[in-house]
Amino acid sequence: MKYRTILENLKMPVLGFGVFRIGEDGVTKEAVFNAIKTGYRLIDTAASYGNESEVGAGIKAAIEAQIVTRDELFITSKLWVEDVSAQRATQAIQASLNRLQLDYLDLMLIHQPYNDIFGAWRAMEQAFQEGKLKSIGVSNFDIAQVTNLAEFSNIKPMVNQIEVNPFNQNIDEVKYLQSYGIQVEAWAPFAEGKNNLFKNDILKSIGNKYNKSIAQVILRWLYQRNIIPLAKSVKPQRMAQNLDVLDFSLSDDDMQKIATLDTQKSQFFDHHDPDMIKWMASRHIEY
Repeated sequence: MKYRTILENLKMPVLGFGVFRIGEDGVTKEAVFNAIKTGYRLIDTAASYGNESEVGAGIKAAIEAQIVTRDELFITSKLWVEDVSAQRATQAIQASLNRLQLDYLDLMLIHQPYNDIFGAWRAMEQAFQEGKLKSIGVSNFDIAQVTNLAEFSNIKPMVNQIEVNPFNQNIDEVKYLQSYGIQVEAWAPFAEGKNNLFKNDILKSIGNKYNKSIAQVILRWLYQRNIIPLAKSVKPQRMAQNLDVLDFSLSDDDMQKIATLDTQKSQFFDHHDPDMIKWMASRHIEY
């Protein structure tokens, strides 16, 4: 595994494993265990996914099996909207640690850019100083929101996890964040298969050239843009394929062809839609 340095002594794997909607009743535990066994070292979850306990169980099983040590892993979770406040963030951070059975998180993100962002961020800064969080960042923040937070805080967000896939490439946003010293992560790199992604002729022709799958082409495309993708699968064979993207390079022509797929629109929802914000504000998480 290769790494990117986001702090002087903190290295972040260039490929991550996500667990959003991955399954219930032991499926997530098994998937996390298999992902680590396959070679993943970055595991990304969130309080709102409702599976932190299973993720923690999978991590614990992998450590007990001596596949990996804790310090070899990079574990991420996220504060849900209702916990984004000065009053609730500290408790929510500890609750995530408890569910994950961990003493610290390598990265904690504010999941959505709503509620008392600054209050929660102060709590995260404190947890960072205490060593409970090795790094802190945000998710789904646009460049104005992340700049506002950074310029009026003691610690600038180290990561912004946003939607990036061939149909929503976020070219300008990614360039800005990178120039601002913020590492970009990509959620939904495969757009959950929307628009017949896995049958796309351009991506298929590029993959055929290198004897790689469409998924591998996308992950390599993100890697070459210095973006850390979060892929998910419950199949060990597919996990291994998604890690096998560091032995080839896309040409400039390949990158330009992929650029033509950009619709410049989210494949899921608009974070500026008032109705979506209202829905997130009303969503209560049961643990």
